[in-house]
Amino acid sequence: KHYYQVLALMFAIEEINRNLNLLPNITLGFHIYNAYPNDERTLESSLMWLSGQGQTTPNYSCEKRKSVVVIGGATSDLTVSMGSLLELYKFPQITYGLFDPLLSDPLQFPSVYQMAPTDTYLICGMVRLMLHFKWNWVGLVTSDDSRSEKFLRDLQEEMTRNDVCVAFTEKIISGQKGDIDVYNYFIINILMSTAKVIVIYGNTNSLLSWMFTKIPHVIVTRVWITSSHWDIAKKPSYIYFNNFHGALIFSDQTSKIPGFKHFLKTIHPTKYPEDTFLKNFWETAFGCTYKHGEGDEGVCSPNASLDTLRLSYLDINMSDQSYTVYTAVYAVAWALHKMFLVRSEMESDIDGDKRVFHPWKVRISGLGKCLGRYKDRINILHMWLLLLGIRLKVMWKTMEYSHHGVLFLPSNEVGTPPQSRCSKCGPGFQKKSQEGKPVCCFDCVPCPEGHISSKTDADRCVKCPEDQYSNKKRNQCLPKVVIFLAYEEPLGMALASIAACLSLFTALVLWVFVRHKNTPIVKANNRDLSYILLISLIFCFLCSLLFIGRPNAMNCLLRQTTFGVMFTVAVSSVLAKTIIVVLAFRATRPGSRGRKWMGSRAPISVVLFCTLIQVLLCAIWLLLSPPFPETDTHSDCEHILLVCNEGSFIAFYFVLSYMGVLALGSFTVAFLARNLPDTFNEAKFITFSMLVFCSVWVSFLPTYQSTKGKMMAAVEIFCILSSSTGLLGCIFIPKCYVILLVLAIVLIRNFEKISEKTFGA
Repeated sequence: KHYYQVLALMFAIEEINRNLNLLPNITLGFHIYNAYPNDERTLESSLMWLSGQGQTTPNYSCEKRKSVVVIGGATSDLTVSMGSLLELYKFPQITYGLFDPLLSDPLQFPSVYQMAPTDTYLICGMVRLMLHFKWNWVGLVTSDDSRSEKFLRDLQEEMTRNDVCVAFTEKIISGQKGDIDVYNYFIINILMSTAKVIVIYGNTNSLLSWMFTKIPHVIVTRVWITSSHWDIAKKPSYIYFNNFHGALIFSDQTSKIPGFKHFLKTIHPTKYPEDTFLKNFWETAFGCTYKHGEGDEGVCSPNASLDTLRLSYLDINMSDQSYTVYTAVYAVAWALHKMFLVRSEMESDIDGDKRVFHPWKVRISGLGKCLGRYKDRINILHMWLLLLGIRLKVMWKTMEYSHHGVLFLPSNEVGTPPQSRCSKCGPGFQKKSQEGKPVCCFDCVPCPEGHISSKTDADRCVKCPEDQYSNKKRNQCLPKVVIFLAYEEPLGMALASIAACLSLFTALVLWVFVRHKNTPIVKANNRDLSYILLISLIFCFLCSLLFIGRPNAMNCLLRQTTFGVMFTVAVSSVLAKTIIVVLAFRATRPGSRGRKWMGSRAPISVVLFCTLIQVLLCAIWLLLSPPFPETDTHSDCEHILLVCNEGSFIAFYFVLSYMGVLALGSFTVAFLARNLPDTFNEAKFITFSMLVFCSVWVSFLPTYQSTKGKMMAAVEIFCILSSSTGLLGCIFIPKCYVILLVLAIVLIRNFEKISEKTFGA
């Protein structure tokens, strides 16, 4: 992988040397030095480069062709180690590793230029990816260095701003790979955590040390998020990389370099005999033996080329770091080209036909202006582990920056991503924060009645519209059913049928009384009052039909007022009958003044007077606050009730109270006169009728208040029918029984007389 960056450098230099418009008449060259992961060997390599290939003598160089720029520093440690020495000689250094804020300090490292952009795009991209998949419980693993520390701090701030919580944080110190206890602690923390997604970032060498330990491996089934600089495609023989199957790798958007694939085909040790690295790489990659010294092919095939290697050794496309090296070479070339174009900014000493350049002039000439381009697109690669240890990085998505600086991620993923959440509330629940815990950890509380949440992790439930209600799961609003006491339903049909039958039966009783109006039992207690009472009862039965059917303005106005007036007529007629009973017995006393009231229209006047008061109460009610149809959406959570609003409940209860006073008066008088001796005394019947009447309406009030909708109308209809039936049954049924019984006896006797005359004794 590192040599692949060398190939990119070689390709860029050859391409520049063939370009007639860039550095004409000048040929670029290069030296390749190996870098070691310790300060001593790095300083030694730097001195070798400064002094030449011979003895490393400070401040002395045997090289006639001196280099002007150093391209290196895949890691910050390497850049700092080289920069400490190169800065003494004002050599510009271009680093192609991850961006490190420490290296951007112009006072401490004035000659260091970073090709990589800042990690801002990487942090935003990672958090945007978490939000895209709704991952809010994420673990963080970094190396223990200043760059990783800043990355970790910035990432945590961005995650906090977007309500993404950190499940755990692990820092790996370089050189701990032999510590078994630390390794076990590291693995156990990952396995015990509920986070299914882990971000890994930092120094590749220190982090990889955990993967190459001698401890038996543990398969950690997690989704890893990292950057392309964290190279996990090394040494395919190690099974530990099964842990990184499916890893998501953030990569800078790189342009395709035309001709690079063809260049790979032409690479061969015979073409670059001085490149000892290439020979070693060739033997390792192709598994052959190459004879050094004379350049013959030996055992290795002369037709072998790099494009035939397995994917585990060489990527077909140019990697991010290789592309960065490629652009760094071009940045140096353009800086040198500018020196030739601007003579005032160029110094040169002529040594034969060769020009010698001063490195600090290259640095001053504006090399930094060519570097550090900010990317506007990010590729996300998907790591696949295939058979035989082959790893394949597949292009998965491209994130783009909008004009407002917001990362946009297209939705074209395939399959169901894993969930990584501390807590999860399904539809029908709302979140309730847990005291002392992160915002991502919460309790789930069911939505209250009439509210729903149709998505997961809803902050609060949404109230359903007035014409809808929540289902049992509280995840959907359903339309409410409009209900009222209709004729079509069984209850309405039964009540209407009963009311019609009772009114017909009352009409039949009236016919019997009219038909036998001259009988003593009909004449007793004023037969006119009996007619009025029977007619009012017919209308009482029929007025219950106003409570059945869809409420509208007309029947809402008529139902309670008609009911009140008709019942007032009936109750006042009963009251008048009771008064007549009392007057009748008083009139039998010598010198009684009650005789003059017996034959007058006084009882009719009582009915008219009592009814007039009720009519006035109803008129005031209709004028001030009349009843009206209303849609009740609150009383029943699953239904819309079509009801009649009484307008003024005070007026409604005044009407009922007035009828109650009349009924109570009738009951009291009848009860006191129940023991008066007479063959046709109605006081006992009136007492029982008013007892039934009062019992029904006393039980009506609490029942009426506790019901809603059509059941409220049904309760009132039942009270109307039962109280009217009580009056009809207790007062008139005994009289009808006597009339019909006498009629039957008379018919039988007449039949016997006719039979005797016809057939003899």
